[in-house]
Amino acid sequence: MQEFVQMSQSSPSVGSKIPVTRRQLGVLLGLAAVGGGAALERRPLMELADGRMHDLRLLVPNSPGSGYDMLARAVGGVLEAAGLTSAVEIFNVTGHSGITGIHYAINEAGDDRLLVSMGLGLVGGLLSNQANSMLSEILPIARLMEEPEIILVPANSPYRNISDLITAWKEYPAAILVGGGSSLGGPDHLAPMLTAEYVGLAPKSVNYIAHDGGGRLLEALLREEVTFAATGASEFVYHLKTGELRALAVAANERKPGSDVPTLREYGINVTSSNWRGLMAPPGLELTQRAELENTVEALVASPEWKHYLAENNWQDAYLSSAQFHAFLNEERARVRRVLGGLGLA
Repeated sequence: MQEFVQMSQSSPSVGSKIPVTRRQLGVLLGLAAVGGGAALERRPLMELADGRMHDLRLLVPNSPGSGYDMLARAVGGVLEAAGLTSAVEIFNVTGHSGITGIHYAINEAGDDRLLVSMGLGLVGGLLSNQANSMLSEILPIARLMEEPEIILVPANSPYRNISDLITAWKEYPAAILVGGGSSLGGPDHLAPMLTAEYVGLAPKSVNYIAHDGGGRLLEALLREEVTFAATGASEFVYHLKTGELRALAVAANERKPGSDVPTLREYGINVTSSNWRGLMAPPGLELTQRAELENTVEALVASPEWKHYLAENNWQDAYLSSAQFHAFLNEERARVRRVLGGLGLA
């Protein structure tokens, strides 16, 4: 699996191994927008006799180490291992809660070799940044998986269980720094906000610090820059095993079999919250091009390699076809808007 990653606070990567400035990025995006990217040569996906999809790229709209990044690497690896594609290229386009990456995808209209890794956090990020319409421009291909949110603390945290943390949080809300790998409206934000609301904390008193993906959130946790974090457990499995991080609770209906991490409900906090992730494609695809992408992803989901990966990473199969995913996205956008409004944040 071929991949490259380029990150910069001041200049997002645009799929090139050569760093670009903001001005150069604008020029590139402008050129791609002319004629819907018609200047780029397009060839049929199934162009070679071996029946595999060739030259597929996976765009990650946030940082390496994030959940979207993990999904892209899983999809790329399984597509190759199952013989469904040739080498898959993975690249990150970071910035502005995923908006920069989605803008890049929109300006790649007609590119039948590009898929975008995304999830609930992107829905919230676009809504909270008044960019909700951008989600209507890209094409839903499939929802793939989901996982419950988990409450994590650094190894040296004085809080040994969720009750101790909630007590301190209610007493000194401004002093409790809450970390998440998503912007307002994303799963890492919704989970602590719903928890705060349930235990009687005013939403506006929650000191939430957004990080651009799980990689940045991990750094903040290890440096003890946040008191606790809400996130998906799969991004932090290694550091949980080494003891650098501790899990206090999971926002699920019940414990995972064999897990010693209690649910919030076991502490009388009736809150469940999960994250889902899926794949989108640029606009402007012909029906045959879109169908080829959908069929390839459907074959991915049916493969034993994918089922094995789900089990290994404690991901729950949440596959939805393109049409089902489209309807689900409309429901999620309305749900997130209602939740943010109810919390006084929209």
